[in-house]
Amino acid sequence: MTRSARRTRRMLPLAGVGVAALLALSACSNSDGTTPAKADSSDSASPKLSGTVTVFAAASLKESFTALGKQFEQQHPGTKVAFNFGGSDTLAASITSGAPADVFAAASPKTMKIVTDKQDNTAAPVTFARNQLEIATEPGNPDKVASLKDLTDPKLKVVLCDKTVPCGAAAQKVLDASGVKVTPVSYEQDVKAALNKVELKEADASLVYKTDVKSAAGKVQGVDFPESKDAINDYPIAPLKNSKNADTAAAFIALVKSADGQKVLTEAGFLKP
Repeated sequence: MTRSARRTRRMLPLAGVGVAALLALSACSNSDGTTPAKADSSDSASPKLSGTVTVFAAASLKESFTALGKQFEQQHPGTKVAFNFGGSDTLAASITSGAPADVFAAASPKTMKIVTDKQDNTAAPVTFARNQLEIATEPGNPDKVASLKDLTDPKLKVVLCDKTVPCGAAAQKVLDASGVKVTPVSYEQDVKAALNKVELKEADASLVYKTDVKSAAGKVQGVDFPESKDAINDYPIAPLKNSKNADTAAAFIALVKSADGQKVLTEAGFLKP
């Protein structure tokens, strides 16, 4: 064998290695010659939500949040939304006393502050809706209530929310600002209780939220009054420190703030934040 032939045979394996390397490099390159980035595990789908999320919410949110809870469960099979509706001040006190809850939706920043002052939230509260007062009367408004001042008529049985709950605080604010003094036959612990008195004809009128009049579906009649614009309540929502299902809680809050959530709330009569 000639020296030239031996040199050719030694070069063939090296050439084969070079071709293989070029093929491998080509396979790992994009069409424009750049090398694609490695897949990032963080881009993978979010973990599937499951379990129960417990939401403490103001009584005035009952209808809209119940609807959102059903929507959430449909969107996330395997989850359940459990609600505790009531006066915001009572709910806040329960949370700061250690009641197991994942989310708090209050009817005023003042009642939310009870929770944030104790640092029982894990993120800053966000306003997701607003609400305005309205006078609720019996259907047909038999007593011809047309203004806030009409509630001073001693013949009328008027009920108000307790001053410690947001609807009561808002009512007292407009009454004080207007110089109107109302002597109620009772103070109720949440807005639904005040509304119920009128529905059952145990009271002639009450100051409640527009959303409550709307949810009563004809069982009461609403009377607007201009002073209500001076006591519109902001509704904040926040995740809680004692949450046992933080991911699901965050997803529910996201739904409330989303376009779908806002649609449900505005249809219920809430004002946009």
